[in-house]
Amino acid sequence: MKTIYLLAAMTAIGMTAAAQDEVETMVSADVVNQYIWRGMELGNVSLQPSVGVAYKGVELIAWGSVGLTDAADTKEFDLTASYTVGGLNIGVTDYWFDAPQQKYFLYDAHRTSHVFEAFVNYDFGLMSASWYTNFAGNDGLNKDGERAYSSYFELSAPFRLGGTVWTATVGAVPFATTSYDTDGFAVTNLSLKATKDIKVSDTFSVPLFGQIVGNPRTQDAFLVIGFTLRP
Repeated sequence: MKTIYLLAAMTAIGMTAAAQDEVETMVSADVVNQYIWRGMELGNVSLQPSVGVAYKGVELIAWGSVGLTDAADTKEFDLTASYTVGGLNIGVTDYWFDAPQQKYFLYDAHRTSHVFEAFVNYDFGLMSASWYTNFAGNDGLNKDGERAYSSYFELSAPFRLGGTVWTATVGAVPFATTSYDTDGFAVTNLSLKATKDIKVSDTFSVPLFGQIVGNPRTQDAFLVIGFTLRP
């Protein structure tokens, strides 16, 4: 889920920065009943804060996740740098998890918990297409036991129905990798997400979202509910 949130945040920040030609900031926090990412379950009830800045299409975003009900849930801290021009968004993300190593500043190639991923996203208006590839760090292995350069791609289409913003997403892993537990091409993410603002007062509203997620590869299905807090 973080991918969708980050791209949405970066797009919003990038468009505002381009329009106003000044530094823009973003601070928000999501609370979700389950942490689901690209069709995989990564945690239970979680708090997922983010903070970012943007200037002339360049965005820097920090995103994290910590479990609220299960101390065993993985802690995560991601840093993303990207550039947006028109409908094109390209960038790099440094994912960090507190396993297999809890030391954040450990970058040893064979022990680090960091995963480095490059991505490209293009918004066609009616639909967006994204491609992601791990190029360094704690990547998965392919069938030969070598670095898999684990990749993932997805297509997303937003639409409005019943006064609510919906997004339909199809995501797949093209190659075998232990990172996604695939032995070849596999569809891993089918999701339908609805977002609607809940008005609290004349000046404050809380975005509420619900998402149905299915992973045909693992035969899993999830129902995610959450809300976003932001100034």
